[in-house]
Amino acid sequence: WADFTGTVVIFCFSFFLNNSSMYDAYWSIAPPFLVAYWVLTSPSGFIGVRAVLICLLMTVWGCRLTYNWIRHWGGLSHEDWRYVDLRKRTKQAYWGVSFIGLHCFPTAIVFVACLPVYLALHSPSRAVNWLDALACIVVVFAITIEAKADNQLHQFVIGSKRPGETLRSGLWAYSRHPNYFGQLLLWWGFFLFGLAADLSHYASGLGALLITLMLWFISVPMIEKRSLER
Repeated sequence: WADFTGTVVIFCFSFFLNNSSMYDAYWSIAPPFLVAYWVLTSPSGFIGVRAVLICLLMTVWGCRLTYNWIRHWGGLSHEDWRYVDLRKRTKQAYWGVSFIGLHCFPTAIVFVACLPVYLALHSPSRAVNWLDALACIVVVFAITIEAKADNQLHQFVIGSKRPGETLRSGLWAYSRHPNYFGQLLLWWGFFLFGLAADLSHYASGLGALLITLMLWFISVPMIEKRSLER
């Protein structure tokens, strides 16, 4: 409920400032607070190795992604190009679409992706094991990939380049979307923490699956269409 309330408050700012990008930083800030709350309200009251690892990794991810947003932030007047395009297509229906699609949907999908963490902290049936180690490795690798890809993209954007030139060096020589790859890998890594706590938590992988599908069928086609047009 706190997560949803925060989303509604941010939507109010988006509406009165006429800029849906007010939401952009929220989805990387909310998960660390969710995890901290779940740790503090754990029925056992015991903060073990698994809880410490999850908290640390989620906080590092959230801070890193928020920093990346800050260094690209163009101020209160800056609005993401995807929202500008959506505004043109939806016209009078835009703010309803913005509330559901640009504010509530991301909050919901990230919340669902965090549920393996909730289960790992609130219903662990197994002690720390090799799956925790694997989860930790996957999440660290994902954060590293995403951070490196974002930094390479940032240097490319601010550097001198020919019109129409695309980034083809570093991680971008191997993938058109290494930053998205790091993002989806991260949520599968946190899903592994849920499995480490209890193998019956396999259904909690729904959130990671939804984020994978969202990136594959929505985010990637949008950015590729824009890249081709430019």
